Amino acid sequence: MSAAPLVGYSSSGSEDEAEAEAEAGTRAQPGARGRGRGQSPLSSQRLPVPDSVLHMFPGTEEGPADDSAKHGGRVRTFPHERGNWATHVYIPYEASEEFLDLLDVLLPRAQTYVPRLVRMETFHLSLSQSVVLHHHWILPFVQALKDRVASFQRFCFTANQVKIYTNQEKTRTFVGLEVTSGHSEFLDLVSGVDRVMEEFDLTTFYEDPSFHVSLAWCVGDARLQLEGQCLRELQEIVDAFEDSETLLRTHAEQIRCKSGNKFFSMPLK
Repeated sequence: MSAAPLVGYSSSGSEDEAEAEAEAGTRAQPGARGRGRGQSPLSSQRLPVPDSVLHMFPGTEEGPADDSAKHGGRVRTFPHERGNWATHVYIPYEASEEFLDLLDVLLPRAQTYVPRLVRMETFHLSLSQSVVLHHHWILPFVQALKDRVASFQRFCFTANQVKIYTNQEKTRTFVGLEVTSGHSEFLDLVSGVDRVMEEFDLTTFYEDPSFHVSLAWCVGDARLQLEGQCLRELQEIVDAFEDSETLLRTHAEQIRCKSGNKFFSMPLK
């Protein structure tokens, strides 16, 4: 059995329901670069944030408290520290009624193999790993992201290939639908997001990413049960579902950034 693609998932936040998708929530912040996609170190030295900029961000610097009991027993892949905010860039996936009907057929079948699987509450496709920003870097980061993606056009994509994913530690497993058309547009967006990550000395995205919508998740490594016969049955359900080709083709219309409990939306042209 081939190894499942790796994805990383943060443990907090209901917006992505177990997913601040990234390489194990790598801790990175300005001045402590994480490596990704083979980028080289920046030649210019990072300057401290001026006081005039810091005054732009009123309110507490303390991120949300971590309580595993509130999110299904998931364990945070990096510890919460005062002033550090887990940050994730993604495209939200608007689930239609027909999409949820398909999921209502898929999930019970998958649960016959892994009963502990839980359906996602919301859906998205990641454009970044999960990184950590200090509170006073959030708005400068978001502004840089807005500037970088301002010229990108909306596009259509299809996600209809069932695939099994795990996080790097293999403490969580996900059933997803992989993108089969629109991949090049996602790569272009990731390239733009990566440029911002590099500006802030943060970890960039995977070198060969598998863009996907996660449908369900469970604690632990359930690849052995889900790959093989179960995976084939799930794909057959997708292929046979009424109007599935049209149903699973949708538009990417905006980019969203989640940092701690803050959300920022950036519409595509």
